Amino acid sequence: MNIVIIGGGFAGLNLAKELLNQKDIQVTLVDKNNYNFFPPLIYQVATAFLEPSSISYPFRKFFAGKKNLQFRLGELKKVIPAENKIILNNGELSFDYLVFATGAETSYFGMENVQKNAIPMKTLNDAIEMRNTILKNLEKAAICKDIRKRRKLLTIVVAGGGPTGVEVSGMFAEMKKNIFQKEYPELGTAASNIYLIDGGPALLAPMSKESQEDTHTALTKLGVVIQLNTQVTDYVNDTVFLSNGETIQTKNLIWAAGVSAKIFDGIPAESYGRGRRMATDAFNKVNGTENIYAIGDTCIQLTDIDFPGGHPQVAQVAIQQGLNLAENFKLIGKNKPFIPFKYNDKGSMAIIGKNKAVVDLPSPKMHFKGFFAWAIWLFIHLISLITYRNRIKTFFNWMIAYFAKDQSLRMIIRPDSSKKIGNNEPVC
Repeated sequence: MNIVIIGGGFAGLNLAKELLNQKDIQVTLVDKNNYNFFPPLIYQVATAFLEPSSISYPFRKFFAGKKNLQFRLGELKKVIPAENKIILNNGELSFDYLVFATGAETSYFGMENVQKNAIPMKTLNDAIEMRNTILKNLEKAAICKDIRKRRKLLTIVVAGGGPTGVEVSGMFAEMKKNIFQKEYPELGTAASNIYLIDGGPALLAPMSKESQEDTHTALTKLGVVIQLNTQVTDYVNDTVFLSNGETIQTKNLIWAAGVSAKIFDGIPAESYGRGRRMATDAFNKVNGTENIYAIGDTCIQLTDIDFPGGHPQVAQVAIQQGLNLAENFKLIGKNKPFIPFKYNDKGSMAIIGKNKAVVDLPSPKMHFKGFFAWAIWLFIHLISLITYRNRIKTFFNWMIAYFAKDQSLRMIIRPDSSKKIGNNEPVC
């Protein structure tokens, strides 16, 4: 059985791992990057508290010695279902079963200026770009004599009050308090603000009311200016326009406000549901297809009675769907019926700052905050990293940051765009 997986995130990699050493199954994982990375800690790379290598690992290193698993670097261009074939940017692959595990991409809700000028927070490349942008603007502010321009360089606006928006806002608030004034004495007491904007009535909308209120209180105490029931409507000439008529002057608009799935050539239009997510049956088979499946953020499944509107786009759903589909693929050789997917909600959490976090557990229903919740957050995220190497490096960096209230990773490192070595060479 030849299974091709598109995407090596939580869903795709867990599916591949679960099929390891299955004698009658050959797995090819295709990804446009040559590494897996851990999205929940992207913001710590973006704020220079973790190195990129702490939360990433090469696919080929991970697959080395695993005979029935192989990796292909490439980007999907087209699916030809009638021929059981996919077209990549660098060749073709045939399949018996095709699995989409492509996750989601940043959604700008059709606002071209925001897409062009805001700083996204979705990929490892985004995180490095954000780190470089923030650090360069701090250096510019240090030598800027114009008070208004300096304030614009120092002001940070975060759009989106979900876990990513909350976590990056809290991190910047603590950096402003413990690092910026120490390392940039030229700034003195220069005025600047950190704004967190969300279109809903509360932060962390999917979480409990207690978590929402605790988060709002903790961020406010850290100095974050929170504006709810407010949306970013445009971003032009360093000006953020809000739905309430207000404007904010800033060089730093961080976009953590929404995601959408991707459309792929060859997948029927009627196979897509809300948010461009592929609509699937209870076994994650894409509606209108025979041997194409979708798992994780890229799919929407309306068959789970506990989640009639579809599952949340979170890591646990992706992991569990990957494991469930792997078990079903194993059942094919045994001529046994597939097992429908049933999501086991293990809870949700968000970190706000040092010794500050919120955790909700569904069964039994419990809410934690403060240091204990913070410790739970650290533990869960640490054990979720892909290798022991990642866990050790991340733990080491966290300990330095905890006791020193600082980290020494604030380097502006960017590729030389004038040297594109090998980009124009033909594929062999």
